Amino acid sequence: MANLPRSDILQQSQTTKNGGNTHDSERRWRERVAKLKLAPAKTSSGIELAPLYTENDPHGELGMPGEYPFTRGVQPTMYRGRLWTMRQYSGFGTASETNQRYRWLLEQGQTGISVALDLPTQLGMDSDDPMAVDDVGRVGVAIDTLADMEELFAGIPLEQVSASFTINSTASILLAMYLAVAEKQGVSPEKIAGTIQNDILKEYVSRGTWIFPPAPALRLIVDTIEHCVTHAPRFNAISIAGAHFRDAGATAVQELAFTLADAIAYVQACVDRGLNVDQFGRLLSFYFYTHNDLFEEVAKYRAGRRLWARIMKQRFGANDHNAQMFRFGVVCGGSTLTAQQPFNNVVRVAYQLLASVLGGVQSVFTAAWDEPFAIPTEQSAELALRTQQVLAYETNVASVVDPLGGSYFIEALTDKVEAEVRAIIDRIEAMGGMVPAIEKGMIQREIAEEAYRHQMRIESGEQIVVGVNKFARPEPEREQLQLYQADPQIGERQRHKLAEVRGRRDDAQVKKALARVAEAARGNESMMPSISEAVKAYASIGEICAVLRQHFGTYQEPVAL
Repeated sequence: MANLPRSDILQQSQTTKNGGNTHDSERRWRERVAKLKLAPAKTSSGIELAPLYTENDPHGELGMPGEYPFTRGVQPTMYRGRLWTMRQYSGFGTASETNQRYRWLLEQGQTGISVALDLPTQLGMDSDDPMAVDDVGRVGVAIDTLADMEELFAGIPLEQVSASFTINSTASILLAMYLAVAEKQGVSPEKIAGTIQNDILKEYVSRGTWIFPPAPALRLIVDTIEHCVTHAPRFNAISIAGAHFRDAGATAVQELAFTLADAIAYVQACVDRGLNVDQFGRLLSFYFYTHNDLFEEVAKYRAGRRLWARIMKQRFGANDHNAQMFRFGVVCGGSTLTAQQPFNNVVRVAYQLLASVLGGVQSVFTAAWDEPFAIPTEQSAELALRTQQVLAYETNVASVVDPLGGSYFIEALTDKVEAEVRAIIDRIEAMGGMVPAIEKGMIQREIAEEAYRHQMRIESGEQIVVGVNKFARPEPEREQLQLYQADPQIGERQRHKLAEVRGRRDDAQVKKALARVAEAARGNESMMPSISEAVKAYASIGEICAVLRQHFGTYQEPVAL
C-alpha cells in the first residue's frame, strides 16, 4: 500500500470504511477478544463499558457548538473566544481578612470570586448568637450586616469582577447586600455579574443548611429570580447544585438526575408565578463536582446540556437560546480528596480539571491539596489556581471546540448517561416531582444506599484509592504539614464589630424595616424590596431571619431509612 499513489490510498481507505470489510474486521476482533474473557468494566455510576467502541455504536443528536441542543458546548467558539472563569472558593475569619485574600488572588490571575460563608451566616444566625459562638468565621467568612459586605468587597470593582456566593437559606439577604454594595460603589445593578447558589431543595437532602419549610423557601427563591430579571439581568439568581448530592454519596448519574429534577421544580415555580421563561431562563446556572472517572464526567456534562435544552424547549416552551443553555460551574476536589498522602490531591484535581474543560465548563474552582485538613493556606491556594492556568495556557486543550466530540466511546457513553438520567427523572416525576420525593425521603434513601455501596467497594479493595487502600504507607504527623491555623479571636472580633454597627445605626429605622419584612411575609408580594430596605438599614441577618422564622416556621427533616 505504501507504493500506491496518494489518490489510490485514499480511495482504498474510503472503500474499506464504507464497505463490508470494516464490519468483518470488527466481528473477527470481537470473537478474538471474547475468548480472552476480560473482566467486566464499569463507570463509577455502574454503567457497563465495552472494551471497544466503533462507528457502529449509535449516538444521539450532536448539532454544532452554540446551537440547540448544545451537546457540543453552549458557545460557538467556546474557549477560543473566552476561557472559563477561574474562581478559588475562599472565605475565612472576618470580612477584612477575606478581602485581603480576594485581592491577592485577583493579583495572581483569578478571574472571579467565589465566596465561602461561615455556618452561622448560612443558617441565619448572628455571630453573637449563643448557638453560633464556636463556628464564627471557621469554614467561611462571617457576614452579619451590610457593613461586613462593604468591607468584604472594599477596593474590588464589582463592575469588573463576578462574584459567586455559596448561600441558600439566606440567599435573598446576601443578594440584597451585594446589590447594596454595588450601589454604594456607584455601579448600576444592570452591570453586576455573579451568582447566588440559592438552591434550597438539595439542602433538605444532602447538606443541611435549611431554615424554612419548602413552600416559603421556594417563594423566596422565585422572589430573587424575579428581582434579578427586573433589576440585575446579568446576575444568575440561582445555581442549581448537584455538587452536594455527589459529595453526600450520589453517583454521577444520580447527581445529574437529581439536579435537573430540582431545576424543573424551580422553573415550574417561576412559571406558576407568571414569569416569562425566556427571561428568567437566562439567569439559571448549574454547579457540580467533577470526580475522577474522566470520561463519565465528560459524558455527564454533554448529556446535561442536551437534556436541559430539551426540557426547557419541549416542556416549558423556551424559545430563546440563552434560556435553553445549560451553563455550569464545577468544583474539582470535594470528597475525592484524601487526608492520606495528601499531595496526591494535586494530581486528582488536575485530572478532574481536564475532564471539566473537555466537558465544556464555564466556571471552575480547583480545591487545594490541604482541604481535607483545613482552609487552604495562601501557598496551597496559589498552586490550585496555577493548576487551572497551566491547563489553560500551556496544554492547548482550549484551542479546539469540543475536542472529544465524535468519539465513538464518548458519544455512546453520553447516550447511556442521558438515558439513565431520564429514567430517574421520570421516576421522580411519577411521585409528583422533587418536593414530594424529598418529603417522602426517597432521594435521601437512594443517596445513603449508594454512599454505603461506595464505601464497601473501597473497604473490599474493589475500588482502588491510591494511598488509602493501595500503595499506602505510614503517614507523617499532621503537625509536620504547613496548614492554616484559625485565629481563636475571630469570633470575639466579629462580635465586637457587630456591636459597633448596632450602636451607630438608627434603631427606629431598623424596627420600621423589620416590620415591613413581617408585613411582606404575611402577604403574597415579593420579599426582596422589604429585605433590601432592612439590609440598607443595617439590620442583621439574624434579625431578618428571626422575623421570617416567626411567619414561615422551620423545616423538620423526615426520617429516611
